[in-house]
Amino acid sequence: MLALLVGTVPFLHAQQEKELRVAAAADLQPVLPVLAERYEKATGVRLVMSFGSSGNLTTQIINGAPMDLFLGADFIFPEKVVAAGLADGKAPTQYARGTLVLWARKDSPLQPITLDSLTDKRVTAVAIANDLLAPYGQAAVAAMKRLKVYDAVKPHLVIAENVSQAAQFVESGNAQLGFISLTAASTPRFQSEGTFVRVPTSAYPVMIQCAVVMAKSDRKAEAHAFLDWLLKPEVQASLVPMGLRPVR
Repeated sequence: MLALLVGTVPFLHAQQEKELRVAAAADLQPVLPVLAERYEKATGVRLVMSFGSSGNLTTQIINGAPMDLFLGADFIFPEKVVAAGLADGKAPTQYARGTLVLWARKDSPLQPITLDSLTDKRVTAVAIANDLLAPYGQAAVAAMKRLKVYDAVKPHLVIAENVSQAAQFVESGNAQLGFISLTAASTPRFQSEGTFVRVPTSAYPVMIQCAVVMAKSDRKAEAHAFLDWLLKPEVQASLVPMGLRPVR
């Protein structure tokens, strides 16, 4: 039995080294598993993914959550990780750009939806991610203010923890309209169940999604290798059909 245990420990350690713990913004929930599968086939490294709002993930990381890589939905939250001295580097790495859309179910009486649908008198619930925690929520608030409809829509806002939950609210019918990510709207399920209009990019700050590798990670080399792969031209190009704009 002793010989078996001695022989097993190095094998288990080798298996663990092939895992990369990734904290990922909720808008990546439809995207990252696809990329992770491709990456594991190419390298043998498996991504263990945790999704949430960028704000909540930042708090967890600062409080000691054992992560190797953080993929945020903006620059600000990854920068907070850098400022806390927890990043392996002096600045976040840009990896994609996000797009905000307004989505509604196909069976909605508001169809065909436009941005003017936000102030339709029949609207009683508009789903939005928490703007204190989620960049997509911040973008939605900024857009509504720029479009001068925020005061009219504010009483009808249904606040979700993150953009993925906002999408669930409107998909389930608990909200008639929802500000969601193009990554969610681009999935086959959301394409079959609803329609969307893009919010003009001039109406909200550019959503430059950034990443940081954790300084205390014992897998920094693997984390940097994944980021390098993510920034390859062919991988960047593959982000477009999934709802993200490349940074290169």
